[in-house]
Amino acid sequence: MDLWFSEKHTPDVKLSIRIKRHLYSQQSDYQQIDVFESDEFGRILTLDGNIMLTERDEFIYDEMITHVPMAVHTGIKNILVIGAGDGGVVKELTRYDRVTHIDLVEMDPMVIDVCREYLPQNACRLDDERVHVHFGNSLKYLRRCTDRYDLIIVDSNDPYGPAEGFFTREFYGSCYNALRADGILVNQQGSPFYREDMTAMLRSHKRIAETFPISRVYQAHIPTYAAGYWLFGFASKKWHPIDDFHPEDWKKLELSTKYYTPRLHVGSFYLPAFLEECLRDVE
Repeated sequence: MDLWFSEKHTPDVKLSIRIKRHLYSQQSDYQQIDVFESDEFGRILTLDGNIMLTERDEFIYDEMITHVPMAVHTGIKNILVIGAGDGGVVKELTRYDRVTHIDLVEMDPMVIDVCREYLPQNACRLDDERVHVHFGNSLKYLRRCTDRYDLIIVDSNDPYGPAEGFFTREFYGSCYNALRADGILVNQQGSPFYREDMTAMLRSHKRIAETFPISRVYQAHIPTYAAGYWLFGFASKKWHPIDDFHPEDWKKLELSTKYYTPRLHVGSFYLPAFLEECLRDVE
């Protein structure tokens, strides 16, 4: 039987991948969770029918959302990760010896359980002694935090359904309060290519820019995400992602990466003309 998984990007566009096996399918209290296996992309995790990661290209997302802030602020020790129950972001962060504490707040315990079983290469560092997993609502968690973290990484789903609360003014304000005086917030901003996605991205960026004195957008190319083109937000109370970036310091760490490089770090903030124009309109 010819089995395909398809993710609808718009009413007129979808991404399809030939599937060898459907390894897991279960409705949690929050969302539908599935794991597929394919020849081209390896194992694939989907939530509510949307691709969260594949074994083939997850390294792009995880490296770009972690190494960019870690290379700018060399004093990051205490980190909050919101979402990221697959463990990929935590895996990258634990490669830094200077990191002493990581709080991971995940809404859905089943995501972590599934990834431990079916995507162990991602979840392999969730048991690191520096990692502390909390289950529950991240906004409620943030409301209890003041001046606590050097870095907050928001690895959320798209701004619809259960993850919608990750894109509000209150949420970004709570992140600001939870950060120390030189803290950094990094979040996924989605794709700017399709109209609905662009609207959501601009709304999110506007709210962040109204909250933080420094707010920039950077990009990466991820084949299985919408249009293969993805954005991240970098917001800070103090650090500029290029002006305060010292590549030689990061190189001394001798961390092996498959996507991130110091040159790509700088280049990722140079955006295409159409995107620069759209961002100027909301800043």
